Amino acid sequence: MTLQADLRTRAGAFVVEAALSADDGEVLAVLGPNGSGKSTLLAALAGLLPLETGAITLNGRTLDTAGADGRPVRIRPAERRIGLLGQRALLFPHLSALENVAFGPRARGVSRAQARADAATWLDRLGVGAFAQRRPAQLSGGQQQRVALARALAARPAALLLDEPFAALDVETASLARQLVAEQRDAAGIPIVMVTHDPLDAVLLASRTAIVHEGRLMQQGPTAEVLGHPRSSFVAALAGVNLLAGTGTADGTIRHEGIEWAGVGDAVPRGSEATVVFAPSSVRLHPAVETTAAPNMWAGTVATLEPLPGGMRLRTAEHPAIAIDCPSTIAVATGVAPGIRLGFTIHADDVSVRVSAMR
Repeated sequence: MTLQADLRTRAGAFVVEAALSADDGEVLAVLGPNGSGKSTLLAALAGLLPLETGAITLNGRTLDTAGADGRPVRIRPAERRIGLLGQRALLFPHLSALENVAFGPRARGVSRAQARADAATWLDRLGVGAFAQRRPAQLSGGQQQRVALARALAARPAALLLDEPFAALDVETASLARQLVAEQRDAAGIPIVMVTHDPLDAVLLASRTAIVHEGRLMQQGPTAEVLGHPRSSFVAALAGVNLLAGTGTADGTIRHEGIEWAGVGDAVPRGSEATVVFAPSSVRLHPAVETTAAPNMWAGTVATLEPLPGGMRLRTAEHPAIAIDCPSTIAVATGVAPGIRLGFTIHADDVSVRVSAMR
């Protein structure tokens, strides 16, 4: 099965345009900040918003068409066989967990006894079988989310849409929920489109990632490529990496504002425009050495410090575009403070190189 969409839709004055697809057993992560259009895109796929132009198909079946010759097609949400799970479980408060999960099979015409048996099986699979007779108010947030996932899967969807499914969970519960989604991705073998603002969700679950900003797709492709070597400063900021543009030198390095860079990736011809990408946490601090000409080494004066869990992020006056993450233990050992002069190095294996013309 394949879920394919090439569409333009609208939520009030906000317009979203996107072309994407997800195959059997694949998670496509749709990543972007709040207000970028991720949930609007998901609503269109679910049939909750009409298309202005374009089409949506699932396993060759047309779910939506608009703006083309001929009569538009619009399949009702309940008939699309697409499951939708959001960050809020939205369980029926008056029904037990078992009856919540049995609702989907019952709506498809399955007998009450069989629907309850199927529901019990799904609750067991997701580790909440012991709570089958409890109502949502008697369940924790993580338990409710598991029941909601069981309800979505019990309906035997041909595709699954996840809208920030971990955003309302604590760290431990979110980790367990990601594991459950990974298990169901492999077991159910259906296309899954997962909207998230957290790159970790994409790294752990998605083989491909699409970046959305202001209703447009900024970049999409294999997750390792999209998050490992972004094409724009916006995507780089979202992925939490440094993206620097420079020019190829005679010895094959890339020069950016006086620093020479070497890494893995494309061979960079002399004079060619290229980019380098690396994680702030990959940079190592040491006492400043002012006379070195080696690649991936530079010196600078600490200008700003920002707190991070377990450490801090610093930038230098000479190269403010480069973010450097420093654990607290290293910061204490090196005496990190505004105005101090430090040296910085990064291993070539931690630097990704791309020729700009090949992007």
